[in-house]
Amino acid sequence: MKGMPLQARRVFRLAFILAISLAAAYAIAMPLPFIAPLLAVILASKPAPPMQAGQLFGLILVLLITLATGLLLIPMLLHYSFTAILLITLGIYFSFYLTINKGQVLVGMFLTVGFTLISAAGTIHFALATTLIQALAMGIAIAVIIQWLVYPLFPEDHVAETPPTTPGASESNWIALRGTVVVLPIYLLLLVNPAMYMPIIMKGVSLAQQSSEVDADNAGKELLGSTFLGGFHAILFWVLLSIFPHLWIYFLLMLLSGIYYASKIYQLLPSKYPASFWLNVVMTMLILLGISVNDADTGKDVYQAFFVRMSLFILVTLYAVAAVYLMEYLRARHLARQSGSGGSDSTSSDKLFEHP
Repeated sequence: MKGMPLQARRVFRLAFILAISLAAAYAIAMPLPFIAPLLAVILASKPAPPMQAGQLFGLILVLLITLATGLLLIPMLLHYSFTAILLITLGIYFSFYLTINKGQVLVGMFLTVGFTLISAAGTIHFALATTLIQALAMGIAIAVIIQWLVYPLFPEDHVAETPPTTPGASESNWIALRGTVVVLPIYLLLLVNPAMYMPIIMKGVSLAQQSSEVDADNAGKELLGSTFLGGFHAILFWVLLSIFPHLWIYFLLMLLSGIYYASKIYQLLPSKYPASFWLNVVMTMLILLGISVNDADTGKDVYQAFFVRMSLFILVTLYAVAAVYLMEYLRARHLARQSGSGGSDSTSSDKLFEHP
């Protein structure tokens, strides 16, 4: 389909990868099947060819190694909680620094998940933590294999890739610290009741990733707006799926939703919000919808559970917005103080707040 405009090819490619990944995950009854389309969005949203077989093997190996850090922290969390939380705080910071300064988005994300979600799940039962790791590994494999199948139908144009720009060490330090401040209190809440609060850490990691791309002026409308819109779309999707609950209907609705979201991400449908906003809308919708489908399978009250979960998402997002504003305020004060003193009495801690 080379004759199709490039933007249209990208839209259909992402939509089909998203929908087919979802259908395949549910068809093979993998654990936590909504993880596969989540990872498909993360991997396929970048307009580039899919990874090769060797790269897939390497990525899964990195995934297993990074997530194993969470398994190693489980005994420490159970017996030496304070020390474990200090190590996890440093681990979260390092994960964000790796993402921002080194451009290792996937490795950084998996490290964050390992330090938070896997370690907390292991405090309930070690088997739950290993099930989550299995679901993530299977989700990666499904997403990449679907990419291999779909990409030849909607390929990219052959153009020279420009290497991504990364901020300097000082700026990366600051953004990583801000991401840690967003995620750590959510993780502490998760430890109170991991079974109930597990979805919010996934939302929290997503918010922290998104907050690294916004400033204080836009944090409120981008973080809150994407959360509310994702929740509304999850409700609309669930109502339509409830009319005729079947996997093929689930697939077709996800395909239509994917076309809409991809059109916004790639600006085929003009939007005043950046791609990160629409990616967070998709991820919020997939988390809420996927867990609601699981609630229906286990006989829970879907609407009550959704209300509780959405309320938690909103509270977590409000905290993330407040954290971004507070950190930016503190940064501005330090910069103003340094500027007023002419930089003669700057300390090593002030360097954290310098622009690169």
